[in-house]
Amino acid sequence: MYRQLKAFQFVAYLLPCVFAGAQDPGPPATIPVRSLSTGHADGIYSLAFTRDGRTLASGSQDKTIKLWDVATGREVRTLIGHTDMVDSVAFSPDGRILASASSDNKIKLWEMATGRNLRTLNGHTNTVKSVVFSPDGRALASGSADQTIKLWDVARGRELRTLSSSYTNTVSGVAFSPDGRTLASGNVAKNIQLWEVATGRLLGTFTGHADRVESVAISPDGRTIPSGSMDKTIKLWDANTGHELRTLSGNAGYVWSVAFSPDGHYLVSGYDNHTIILWELATGSGLCILSGHTAAVYSVAFSPDGRILASGSGDNSIKLWDVGSMAAETLSRSCRNRNPNR
Repeated sequence: MYRQLKAFQFVAYLLPCVFAGAQDPGPPATIPVRSLSTGHADGIYSLAFTRDGRTLASGSQDKTIKLWDVATGREVRTLIGHTDMVDSVAFSPDGRILASASSDNKIKLWEMATGRNLRTLNGHTNTVKSVVFSPDGRALASGSADQTIKLWDVARGRELRTLSSSYTNTVSGVAFSPDGRTLASGNVAKNIQLWEVATGRLLGTFTGHADRVESVAISPDGRTIPSGSMDKTIKLWDANTGHELRTLSGNAGYVWSVAFSPDGHYLVSGYDNHTIILWELATGSGLCILSGHTAAVYSVAFSPDGRILASGSGDNSIKLWDVGSMAAETLSRSCRNRNPNR
């Protein structure tokens, strides 16, 4: 009984949100945070919320996927089937299917209602680093260390198309545009590529990073592509022209993960120096630095209502930050012009 309770340990406490900048805005703001600290036996590499925000999935180096009740912090189910670390997890838009990608070169589709493995997608010849569903849920994109991106028919479990180019290396991240027509990918060759989904045609290659790109996303309005890199910067790109809009820097760590808030006003990034930064997209200002993890932050994700920020780390823990407790006007007043760039 004790072991069962320990597995469901859910701790709530307050951690300071440290504001960067020369002037002290007064007492540091605090963000309530809850910690899931005993669920996985190894580092957390990926997180994903269901569209209703009630369930969080975590993929780990311990080869398992865990499903969590966000409201209570209880572990709902453990999905076992991969034979190597789980690098990425993603929910279908309707929340009925979870996709998982692994260093065993496989993608698995899981039925959420039962936890049953519906099918395994074979085709990649090296680690599958990232998976993402199309907005309509009919297709799945996967990026791999075999230097390809594959598009899959979810209902039939069949490969639709393979995307690759001479500029592609290990594909570390993939992201669909909101309309599902284009796909962005980041890779070890230090660039970001934009693809036309219907034809597989390469639309453009964005260059500018000095080291490998570890993560990419697309803003909710489809206009901006952020890329996080081991050169310790985030670059914001115009999705239509490929022009670099802005570089976000100032943190001494590698950027492992980036994610947008649902309204597109904020960008969050996780670093190998154990920290998280919340950025205001319109100004490029670093609003605050979240500290609390004791190892690299490999994954960050906002809940669909934007009130909870989840972070997964190499310290085997998941933290749920109640960013919704800080009103937008409070963030703006307390943090504006306090930029980690300075």
